[in-house]
Amino acid sequence: MKRKKLRIAVQKSGRLRELSLKFFSDIGISLSEETDTSRALIAQSCCGGAEFLFVRHADIPTYVQSGVADFAIVGGNILEEGQFEVQQIATLPFGECRLAIAVPLDSPIVSASDLDGERIATSYPNSLRKFLRRERVNASLIEISGSVEIAPALDMADAICDLVQSGATLKENNLQTVFTIFDSSAVVIESPYQHFLKNSLRAAILNYKAVSEGA
Repeated sequence: MKRKKLRIAVQKSGRLRELSLKFFSDIGISLSEETDTSRALIAQSCCGGAEFLFVRHADIPTYVQSGVADFAIVGGNILEEGQFEVQQIATLPFGECRLAIAVPLDSPIVSASDLDGERIATSYPNSLRKFLRRERVNASLIEISGSVEIAPALDMADAICDLVQSGATLKENNLQTVFTIFDSSAVVIESPYQHFLKNSLRAAILNYKAVSEGA
């Protein structure tokens, strides 16, 4: 690696951004006060030994896998959905959610076998396919990049598979969860490439995790 600074990737915008920055600040790597955090794509740390890379959430593992970033915080659901060669080194106590299958309130679907032959709208096709294979269910997948909750009301799908946090969005669209495929939270990941400063930051991350769990 030719870079003299560690590079840390975090979400450009979204619910994990500020919590990720706070986590790194808590272990001694904070943004320079001169940084305009609303516009910066690359920003320096106060300590000068690291820089932050602000990217789309779904792209974070790719930056880490390629070695463009040394560490990152990303939702575990992103790792479950993709096939990435990164090392997960810590699970963090924020960003909790679950990937779930939901159906209309009046739906007769109550078991995995009831999904056989049905249409399921999702933004997580890989995770859904794994679930359906495991349950030996043959269903039609309809891939939608966002707002999958509206699909049943439009008679586009019989069920949806999407991330659920509070459940408020499901309730607003007259849907209810029938299966949880997996639970997810924010995780710290590390690239497979070597950098002479990585050991110290990895140790700080693991120490912070151990202290917080023991508190």
